[in-house]
Amino acid sequence: MTAAGRASRAGSSIGAVLSQLRPEFPDVTISKIRFLEAEGLVSPERTPSGYRRFTAADVARLRFVLAAQRDHYLPLKVIKEQLDRPGGPPEQVARPARGLIAVPALPEPVATVAPMSRDDLLDRARIPERVLAELEQYGLLAASADGAFDAEALAVATTASALADYGIEPRHLRAFRAAADREVALLEQVLAPVFRQRDPAARARADESADDLAALAITLHSLLVRTGLRRVTQK
Repeated sequence: MTAAGRASRAGSSIGAVLSQLRPEFPDVTISKIRFLEAEGLVSPERTPSGYRRFTAADVARLRFVLAAQRDHYLPLKVIKEQLDRPGGPPEQVARPARGLIAVPALPEPVATVAPMSRDDLLDRARIPERVLAELEQYGLLAASADGAFDAEALAVATTASALADYGIEPRHLRAFRAAADREVALLEQVLAPVFRQRDPAARARADESADDLAALAITLHSLLVRTGLRRVTQK
């Protein structure tokens, strides 16, 4: 067997997978791939020395996950259900019916989309003007200086719309804003000294650390909420 054949059989390293995905998903990082592995979306084999080796099927799963998050803002639980159906990743992402909490659950910054107008945001998030005004009032999202909204604003609006199905209104979400601000302030203390360095390599390491910290913070927050709700449901 040739060296190329052995490499193909052994699979690709995480760096090689990143190179394959970057042209289509510029925002993907090694931290993101590791997070998706931790969440059970992909399960690469490990070499005896502990290195990840991704097969073509693993890469196909990653492409499906990233596209579902970028284009449809689906939560990882819904994406995993689609992936685990017989036959592997479907050709198209199935959008859940309204009311199934089709909301973003992303550990990293939301994938970039073109800036949108206020009307576009209302239409895509399927919320009334009143709700958007309240989300702005309580500091949950904001337009840019030229009045446009970005992908993260859309993700927040979509999430708020799904929470509204359960009777949770924008005014109730002020606690989330306050908690997020406290978490950011804590993580900023860790990152600020590194970001102040002028060395480009140091700043690159700081960017990667920010990704890791964001993923860890979101994972911990999710675990704490799930644990708390489990105590409620088991009473």
